[in-house]
Amino acid sequence: MAAAAVPMEASAQSAPSVTVPAFAGGHQPKPLGFDATKLTGLSEKLIRSHWENNYQGSVKALNMVEGRLSAAMADKDLPPVIYGDLKREELHRTGSVILHELYFEQFGGNGVASGAIREALAKSHGSFEGWEAEFRRTAMALAGGSGWCILAWNQYTKSLHNYWAWDHTNGPVTGTPLLVLDMYEHAFAIDYGAAAAKYVDAFMHNIDWAVVDARYRAATKG
Repeated sequence: MAAAAVPMEASAQSAPSVTVPAFAGGHQPKPLGFDATKLTGLSEKLIRSHWENNYQGSVKALNMVEGRLSAAMADKDLPPVIYGDLKREELHRTGSVILHELYFEQFGGNGVASGAIREALAKSHGSFEGWEAEFRRTAMALAGGSGWCILAWNQYTKSLHNYWAWDHTNGPVTGTPLLVLDMYEHAFAIDYGAAAAKYVDAFMHNIDWAVVDARYRAATKG
């Protein structure tokens, strides 16, 4: 006896949803790896607000966007302009999550640079002090606006550069971030209002250069 035909609508509703790994939406926030009460010039209130609201907000948003993209894969009638909006938000939120994780991972040091990265920066910029002055100048070029100041190793040119990034989607092609400075106002306004230069000073005092050096060694290995 032939099986009864199942209406198309019922078949579609009963079909299990399949989530591909690219859109699994399982990102979890990384805990702070330092004592937020012991930073120099950066309050626990500022760090906690930044980590809980801005960073975790992007983690949640990225998971949501990936879920929407997973569903959109099955919707062949979704207009390209709508799919494009999802892809732009995916790029934006991915950049935000990664840059924030790199940012918080750098804290907990005394701001004294050492190791191979210090030597490399002195060579690439004439002196370590010359690199630092240029890094600060790049950061202040974003003050009053938004974005990230990124020291990166460019895998294509095999060179170190301080890059100006207007938002989470900007970055050098083939660039590996080594040191990232959040210049959005949420990163400093609680403590410094509009005094961005004082925030940059505090940031530099709290860098764990062992982390930056390890990133540099990993990026240039081989």
